Amino acid sequence: MLSEFRNNATLTKKVYDRTMEPLCAFYHITRMELDILLFLANNPGYDTAKDIVVQKRFTKSHVSSSLKLLEEKGYLERSFREDNHKTVHLHLLPASQEIVAAGQEAQRSVFNKIFGGLSPEEIQVLDKITEKIRANIQKALKED
Repeated sequence: MLSEFRNNATLTKKVYDRTMEPLCAFYHITRMELDILLFLANNPGYDTAKDIVVQKRFTKSHVSSSLKLLEEKGYLERSFREDNHKTVHLHLLPASQEIVAAGQEAQRSVFNKIFGGLSPEEIQVLDKITEKIRANIQKALKED
């Protein structure tokens, strides 16, 4: 079972990567840049570089350099909140909308390919199981 779980994770990543690569080429952005744009669009409560590093498990240096490029390309901006001038918050700009929409459509396509043929009930069961696995993984990471 563990072997199948690993194989499915690897194959899922391969399908996702193959779907995203053409978008990166078309929009002349790196995969990291696309991942950051989609993360910010899909997770409105997470809008700092630290959030990206923690949630996506990317290295600080890669996130930092990608954020700089995205800012230079006019896809996002950094700002401070009035009550906190230490934390930099990231905001997507209108120029990123087309890329984000294409990326989100690609994500839906991957989901439909991978979960095609499953009933809504089966997807709910899988979602519950996946949530339990995620909780176990987070607990294991805290123990180390």
